[in-house]
Amino acid sequence: MGSEATGDWSPYLTVATEAARVGGAILRQYFGRLVGETDVVEKQPGDLVTVADRESEAAILAILRRHCPEFEILAEESGRQGDRGDWLWAVDPLDGTTNFAHGYPFATVSIGLLYRGEPVVGVVYDPFHDELFRGAIGQEVVCWSGGQARTLRPSPTAHLDQSLWVTGFAYDRRRVADNNYAEFCHFTHLTQGVRRSGSAALDLAYVAAGRFDGYWERGLSPWDLAAGVVLVRAAGGKVTAYDGGPFDLTSGRILATNGLLHESAIATLATISPLPFAFPVPE
Repeated sequence: MGSEATGDWSPYLTVATEAARVGGAILRQYFGRLVGETDVVEKQPGDLVTVADRESEAAILAILRRHCPEFEILAEESGRQGDRGDWLWAVDPLDGTTNFAHGYPFATVSIGLLYRGEPVVGVVYDPFHDELFRGAIGQEVVCWSGGQARTLRPSPTAHLDQSLWVTGFAYDRRRVADNNYAEFCHFTHLTQGVRRSGSAALDLAYVAAGRFDGYWERGLSPWDLAAGVVLVRAAGGKVTAYDGGPFDLTSGRILATNGLLHESAIATLATISPLPFAFPVPE
């Protein structure tokens, strides 16, 4: 496709959008219909995979390979595929699997494209509310819903005590002290509230849309973050490490805000110590 020379990412947005909609249609078909023992499997404690994850991923990857056969792919269920090069698709075919498996309709398809290690294109599709968030670096971010597109901007909230945040908890939270419990309590005390949707990609899309003022989380994978990072940055928000340093997609940690609250969030995170880990560990 070769659009990187001009900075026009539109062809890749088109491909990612097609793939996300096809994957989302598969999720809708399976939603509320997981019945057999093989339909939902626990890969490790708290980490589920369903037949919908696998079928959605297969359909998405087929589309990506058809349009961009030379690109490497990193997908949650099938791992890394293809020759290493400048281009990498990062694919989560069902972000929010636990929600999905329990019939809670907050889950997305997330497809990000990296160029030389940097996320440049992002599409997050929520098939249960028919909202498709798409954007690219240097281009506007829009949300398609009901056949109409709306340009997205982060919120104008400038004070922590007037803000609404979102976070999540890693799969190993019951077994490690570095589990986000202390941060959750602290931010809940300082803000108007902290939510937990269960989908990192959707959380980031909502920061880009101004529905949340900020988001932080740990224990994440590149396919959870790649698309959403693009949406926040392209919409005008800010994404860094917890301490304000450069964001590392492989670190598993992220701080994303509307930009106005970023320094306050960095300062707040720096003051929080982990809670004593005295919770019983489930067998």
